[in-house]
Amino acid sequence: MTVTFCGHGDYPVDNDVIRWLEGAVEDLIKQGADRFYLGGYGAFDSAAASVVWNAKKSHPDIVSVLVLPYLDAKTVPDRYDYTTYPPIENVPKRYAISARNRWAVDKADVVVAYVLHDWGGAARTLDYAVAKKKKIISYAENRGG
Repeated sequence: MTVTFCGHGDYPVDNDVIRWLEGAVEDLIKQGADRFYLGGYGAFDSAAASVVWNAKKSHPDIVSVLVLPYLDAKTVPDRYDYTTYPPIENVPKRYAISARNRWAVDKADVVVAYVLHDWGGAARTLDYAVAKKKKIISYAENRGG
């Protein structure tokens, strides 16, 4: 099972969010998740990458994949087993992150979402996942929001 994440890059990720992510990742691993596609930008992406990387200590067979939006990305691939670049080389650079996010959603079985408002890239990615009828694990729904 493949999992991807979407969330706000500019919202604080506190201990409640980390605990929720840890629980969601652990539950997904128990359900058969073995591949995690991660974005590598912003606070939520960083938290998700750390949680997945830490889960590898007790589940060494899971794979953490950094999905690059640009071929010239300057992200250092720590906390990832490898990087991949989706077939988006003909997408204008200003749309590359959105195209990368749609690719990750298309490839995923489950989307873990930290989306607290209905505007911005994370909200658009979540809307896309809903339209694609992906299984969604939502922090906002978990906290009653």
